[in-house]
Amino acid sequence: MHCHDHAEIPRWTLRALALLSAALFCLLPWSNTASAHGSIVDPASRNYGCWERWGDDHMNPAMAQEDPMCWQAWQDDPNAMWNWNGLYRNGVGGNHQGAVPNGQLCSGGHTESGRYNSLDTPGAWKMTNVADNFTVKLYDQASHGADYFRVYVTRQGFDPTTQSMNWSDLQLVRETGRYAPSQNISIDVNTSGYSGRHVVYTIWQASHMDQAYYLCSDVNFG
Repeated sequence: MHCHDHAEIPRWTLRALALLSAALFCLLPWSNTASAHGSIVDPASRNYGCWERWGDDHMNPAMAQEDPMCWQAWQDDPNAMWNWNGLYRNGVGGNHQGAVPNGQLCSGGHTESGRYNSLDTPGAWKMTNVADNFTVKLYDQASHGADYFRVYVTRQGFDPTTQSMNWSDLQLVRETGRYAPSQNISIDVNTSGYSGRHVVYTIWQASHMDQAYYLCSDVNFG
């Protein structure tokens, strides 16, 4: 009987540990989902594009020559890319220009303790080719929904490779109404008169709380 007891102890201990491990494992996806947000994935926002292209190879020194704007972003703060879905400000109350100063539009006014500051840096960010009529696609992991989107394009003549972006450089091309919670939202945009390199600037006012996202996407109007 004594030997039997000793044999049972490790089995029950292992079983308890296995159950604990399973419980902890089950918690992991839940916590990731709870903290998930979203971004514009097409045309890719600056930090989403850098994560998409280099997330599995972000230490590669070749990035410095092949994709220098992403290189400076990864060097400045890799968490800007790992948290590509967290570029937002809470409690803005619709006063976007008051909350986000000129020159800080792509970082959401140095939100999140400056995590995204590298996104404000002028330079030759990788572009997505678009036509006059294109679609802005949001991937919203947490299905926040939207009170509205505002989509802007930088004015013709503005050069994002050398100039910091100000509110006066933006032209509103689309303002939407509400969107029900969904992981994938598409916004059709119709423009004319744009050619060459521009920034598409999207403000996403989420509807689950007063949370506003500020997203810069580099495009080339063909």
